[in-house]
Amino acid sequence: MELRAARGQSRTNRSLRAHTWLLWLLGALVACSVAASLLTGLGVPLAVSAGTNVLAQWVTVLLCWVEVRRVGLGRYLELLVAAAVTAFAAGYTAYLVTLAGPALPFPSVADAGHLLFNPLILAALFVLVYRQLRTLSWAVTLDSAVGVFGAAAVLSVVLGPVLETDGGLPSVGSLVAVAYSSWDLTMMAVVAGIAAARGLSVGRNWNLLILGLLSFTVTDTVFAFQVTGPGYTIGTPLDLGWTVGLALMAVWLRSSTLQPGTPTRPVRGAWAMVVPSIAMVCGLVVLVTASQIPVPVTAVFLASLALVGATIRTILAFRELGRMVNLRTQTRTDDLTGLPNRRALYADVPGLLSGGHRRALLVLDLDRFKEVNDSLGHDAGDRLLVQVGERLAAQLGPDDLLARLGGDEFAILLAEAGAVEAEAAAVTLLDALAVPFTLAGIALTTTASVGIALYPAQGGDLRVLLRKSDMAMYKAKAARSGHHVYRTSDDSHGDTRLRTLEELRNALTGHELVLHYQPKIELASGAVHGVEALVRWQHPVRGLLFPDAFLALAEESGLMPDLTQVVLAQALDQAARWHAGGQPLSVAVNFSGSSLVDEGLPERIGAMLGARGLPATSLQVEVTEDFLMADRARAHDILSRLRARGVRIAVDDFGTGYSSLAYLRDLPIDQLKLDRSFVVPMTSDARAAALVSSTVILAHSLGLTMVAEGIEDGESYAALARYGCDQGQGYYMSRPVPAADFDVWLARRHPEAMALWRHHGEPLEVVPPAG
Repeated sequence: MELRAARGQSRTNRSLRAHTWLLWLLGALVACSVAASLLTGLGVPLAVSAGTNVLAQWVTVLLCWVEVRRVGLGRYLELLVAAAVTAFAAGYTAYLVTLAGPALPFPSVADAGHLLFNPLILAALFVLVYRQLRTLSWAVTLDSAVGVFGAAAVLSVVLGPVLETDGGLPSVGSLVAVAYSSWDLTMMAVVAGIAAARGLSVGRNWNLLILGLLSFTVTDTVFAFQVTGPGYTIGTPLDLGWTVGLALMAVWLRSSTLQPGTPTRPVRGAWAMVVPSIAMVCGLVVLVTASQIPVPVTAVFLASLALVGATIRTILAFRELGRMVNLRTQTRTDDLTGLPNRRALYADVPGLLSGGHRRALLVLDLDRFKEVNDSLGHDAGDRLLVQVGERLAAQLGPDDLLARLGGDEFAILLAEAGAVEAEAAAVTLLDALAVPFTLAGIALTTTASVGIALYPAQGGDLRVLLRKSDMAMYKAKAARSGHHVYRTSDDSHGDTRLRTLEELRNALTGHELVLHYQPKIELASGAVHGVEALVRWQHPVRGLLFPDAFLALAEESGLMPDLTQVVLAQALDQAARWHAGGQPLSVAVNFSGSSLVDEGLPERIGAMLGARGLPATSLQVEVTEDFLMADRARAHDILSRLRARGVRIAVDDFGTGYSSLAYLRDLPIDQLKLDRSFVVPMTSDARAAALVSSTVILAHSLGLTMVAEGIEDGESYAALARYGCDQGQGYYMSRPVPAADFDVWLARRHPEAMALWRHHGEPLEVVPPAG
């Protein structure tokens, strides 16, 4: 194979060298033809001029056939051009006999080659169009037809004397003479139509073909007058038109095949209407001339066709222009919101920044928008984005630019704004979004985070401003501050965030996530029947990371469902080990709202329990009030299906959400976990103690168990036990520790220690977490 490729490359190199020598030879012969033709008036024989023209034309033939050999016989374009040039050169050569004998009759066998030349070139042009477009463009066809009609109308008037007879039909010679020029004008019109077409690659030197055809048109027109008048003589300066025209076509053919993929820029705008416009002018000139002097009826008919065709072409061109305008608008407009899109932002902002005035770029991103899509569906999410766009637009001035970047992200370019004005605008936008939206009959409140970058102080172009405002937006999201103006120190934060995100992706598959377990202790007896699994990240460089270092990032980046799956699998594996060792402990796993929207979650959890031989009561799913209130129907469906399988449900951080207690009645809940913000002040604040006591009573009245979080001293432990709280968690009993350390802690417990807890004694020594 390599040998074959080497031979092919060698053959190509030889062909290119042959081309170069032939081009130099052709140039020399054309120069000699020009000199000999111009010197015929000074006594140089016509045979010299005719001979140099014949040689130049046959070198052109050789050049074309070398090109055919290089590209192969399967390429019809090159084959047709080579055949056309050969036919013409053969016909021209036949006229050499007139130098030594009588003139040939017209038409003669010599004219057959001339007549074949034009149809073959025309066929080559159609092959060029069809090879690339696989169909003939209506624009090419119509422009060519209109051009032909207009040119033919003018030609009918100009060559009218050639066709005139004494009352009879024109002679065959007259018709053949006119056919030469008609064919040439037809090809010129086709070339012009092709030049106006989009999507065509015609080579770098398309103008060479145009000049070659133009040279033929002028020469054939003069030839028509000569052969129908005084007669044609070979070797005169007229022959240069054909020789030069053939040479230009050969050079065009070589350049178009050497770089076939180099496209020419299509004629656009007003230039695309040049052909129909010229044809219309020609038609009008012919019709006006016909009103003043007699012209052939054929000319009037062709002029009328040119006007009709040009009118149709103009109407179609304006329709196409309208479609292009609509298409341009569509490519710059967001389909969903109707706002300018990212493409429009990149197109318009550079011009707006060029004035040098102060401006501010704001990037606004909706918080937890993914949960809206997951819980209410993408249709509801789309409606929310539309309403958000409308509210944002209503808050902006006429000189401000609002665009949707994609997803739930919007960009706002404020005019004449510094840091103070930009922050004020951000607050206004956030206040507008704070008013509840109505989606699918649900009043939904959404928040957003806004990053701000200032022009020209913090960036001189859109790319820099977008990068910095994006970093500021994530800073605002992480701090939950609503908005943030970019600072230099944010660069490192943005880099750190991106690096952490990539590392977190690897951690999910690299077994870097580990679980620590905190016991849930029966306050009345000190018994331990369950634990809560809490995730940690054993980072290879940064050490053990707590949830606040990566859970928010996982939620924002959509990794939370995958992370929850990893945590659930590890927790159930550990529960299976405890069960196998005679410790049937249940394990509680936290599920975020984005993890609970999966319709197949109950079945997957059931399969995971079954695969480990665990009863359903071994798992407790902990959810937050936010999820319960965001989509009551979906929460009821998912939790009911879990509860039907025997999995117990707990509400985590109870009391921290702004929600109705009606969900306690409607949803299948087993347990409430009182947030530590109520437990910590309980011993020093009577009102806090009253809230805790009443909450315990509420839970028991609904048949629910109560767990208190954040127990940090014996006094709190004893008070909760007096209130009847069922279970407790906190550092007073044990901090979250790895499974091995928890096993040690559990083995060292004894009744005296439990009694100490109940009577304000010292807690059992806590085994510190490994690492």
